[in-house]
Amino acid sequence: MKRESKKLSVLVPAYNEGKTIHIILEKLSNVKLIEDFSMEIIVVNDCSKDDTEDAVHKFSSSHPDVEIAYYRHDVNKGKGAALHTGIKNATGDYIIVQDADLEYDPNEFNILLKPITDGFADVVYGSRFMGGNPHRILFFWHSIGNKILTFISNAFTNLNLTDMETCYKLWRSDIIKSIDLVENRFGFEPEVTAKVAKIPKIRIYEVGISYYGRTYAEGKKINWKDGFRAVYCIIKYNLFK
Repeated sequence: MKRESKKLSVLVPAYNEGKTIHIILEKLSNVKLIEDFSMEIIVVNDCSKDDTEDAVHKFSSSHPDVEIAYYRHDVNKGKGAALHTGIKNATGDYIIVQDADLEYDPNEFNILLKPITDGFADVVYGSRFMGGNPHRILFFWHSIGNKILTFISNAFTNLNLTDMETCYKLWRSDIIKSIDLVENRFGFEPEVTAKVAKIPKIRIYEVGISYYGRTYAEGKKINWKDGFRAVYCIIKYNLFK
């Protein structure tokens, strides 16, 4: 008996990624998913000031066989807001986030999908801090900051994640669509983790992934202010919501 085909919705929030977004779209279009999964790509342009929009339209017109949906914010709202738009419009059975930069490799989607297809998981996090995959060596204080934020988050959620701030989060679509998400910037990560952890009998897994980090000169956007916001969100969404 042939297994029913499932769809993976890939959310690509983009802000001023005109130089690289065609590369990540090309990589996504070449990914071969396990278990006959199909893929839809949802690009949300968060009011970029460069040629991100033209780059997406150019790629889409030259790849008519690739399922791409495009949305644009009229004002810059933040990564979290772009993800809200993507989640709302996703039609897949599962949803994953793929940043428009080149820090994460979409060929590793299958690593995250396997605990789902094996019937063990509802949510899968891709950790940059476990496993033997390659990691670019960059910022010491960023790695310390990530570990501190993950530790504080775990203390409130009673999870034992190693990388709460990871971009690669894979959810069952009905689960993530049922959550009322409000954070518009990088507070999205601790908020969604806190709210997912409160769902009764939720099955959360974590797998090791690669990480090809960017420098600020190469376009990295997160900064120390976002770290303080993350601590605020951890406390807010675990204690008061």
